[in-house]
Parts: sequence; structure tokens; C-alpha cells
Amino acid sequence: MNQTLTIRIPDDLRKELQDLSKSENKPASDIVRESLKRHLAIHRFRRLRNMTLPFAEAQGILTDEDVFKLIS
Repeated sequence: MNQTLTIRIPDDLRKELQDLSKSENKPASDIVRESLKRHLAIHRFRRLRNMTLPFAEAQGILTDEDVFKLIS
């Protein structure tokens, strides 16, 4: 079920959103929705990463290269 959410944004941000909406031929609400989904996904990822980081460090996994070596 979709619900309406009203937010206040500065005029300059609203103008940028309107310009982007026009250039991409996409409703502003779709752009905001996609941006919010992306932001929440990044937040979830960082939270999970912070939870698992101590376990990885205990196994000697300290860098991206260490991860790539393990999965390659």
C-alpha cells in the first residue's frame, strides 16, 4: 500500500529535482523514491558491515583484496 509523505526541501534542491525530472522524463516522486531506496540500502549495508567487521578481522580479513582472494 502506498502512502503520501510530505517533506520540506529548500528551493534550490526542489529546482534541481524538477530539472532532473524534466531531463530524465521521469516524475519527481519516482526520483525521490529511488534515491530513498538507494540511501536505505547503503545504510543497511554499512550497518551489516559494521556488525561483521570484528569477525572478519579476527580471521585476518582486513582489506578488499583479502576478500577477493577468498572468493576467487
